[in-house]
Amino acid sequence: MTRWLTLRRLVTVAALVAAWCALWGEVSVANLLSGVIVAAALSASGIGTAGRGGIRPLPLARFVGLVAVDLVISTITVAREILTPTDYTEEAIIGVPVPAETRSHLLLLIVAVTLTPGTAVVDADPDGGMLYLHLLHADRRDATTAHVQELAGLACRALPVPPEAVPSPEVPS
Repeated sequence: MTRWLTLRRLVTVAALVAAWCALWGEVSVANLLSGVIVAAALSASGIGTAGRGGIRPLPLARFVGLVAVDLVISTITVAREILTPTDYTEEAIIGVPVPAETRSHLLLLIVAVTLTPGTAVVDADPDGGMLYLHLLHADRRDATTAHVQELAGLACRALPVPPEAVPSPEVPS
C-alpha cells in the first residue's frame, strides 16, 4: 500500500479533485467525494503513470506558450490582411510530414495548427504521417513546415507515450 501512496500520486489526486470541482463550478462535499473517487480510480488504473506516459509540465508550458505566441502573431497578420485594401495573400495547400512518434499526438497538433488564424489543417493521414495545411501565405511554406515539426516535437516531449504505443510507419506493399 505504501508503494501506491506516493507524494506524486497525492498531488495528482489533489489536482484532479480541484479540476473536478472547477468543472462542476463549486466546491461541495458531494463534489469533493466524487472527485476523490474519480481521481483515485484514474490513479489506480495507471493512466498517466511514468511507465505508461504522463505529462511533463515544462515542455507542456513551452508548447502552450508557443501556441499562444502563434495566436497573437497570426491574428495580427490576418487582421492586417483584412484591413488593408491590397490582397497580399497567396493561398496554398502544403503537405507536412510528421514523424511516427508524433502520430499519438495528432489531434493535439491539428488543434494547435488550426487554432491560429492563417493556417488550417484540411486533411490528415495518420497512417502515412502527413498533415495537409491550407496557408494564406505560400511564401511561408518552409517556415510553416519547420514550425509544425517544432510543435510536434514539443508535443512528444510534453506528453510522452511508451514505445509500444507509438504506431509503426505504414510500409507500402
